[in-house]
Amino acid sequence: MTTPSKLTERRCVPCEGGVAPLTTEQARELLTRLGPNWQLSADGRKISGHFEFKNYFRTTAFVNAVAWIAIHEDHHPDIAFSYKNCDVTFWTHAIDGLSENDFICAAKVDALLA
Repeated sequence: MTTPSKLTERRCVPCEGGVAPLTTEQARELLTRLGPNWQLSADGRKISGHFEFKNYFRTTAFVNAVAWIAIHEDHHPDIAFSYKNCDVTFWTHAIDGLSENDFICAAKVDALLA
């Protein structure tokens, strides 16, 4: 596993399955390296971030930036947004759980807010 403090410097690696998802314990450890907006799902298979903004323009700018990260990393979250809110959910579909890729992308999303 990577050095968690360097998540933003890493790139996602293709995952076609055949590997085990992170354990809940591993996910909780990596979650401590993310901002306070992120939560681990009850089943330990997804991480979700909730973000609030001043207006629709800032919300959509954030959504577009998250989409750019997703395309650049080839790792795509579910994104739902409204006027001042955005929810981003990462998990690795091929393994139906969390991989390091999810935390790399979440850290890069956090960096948008820095």
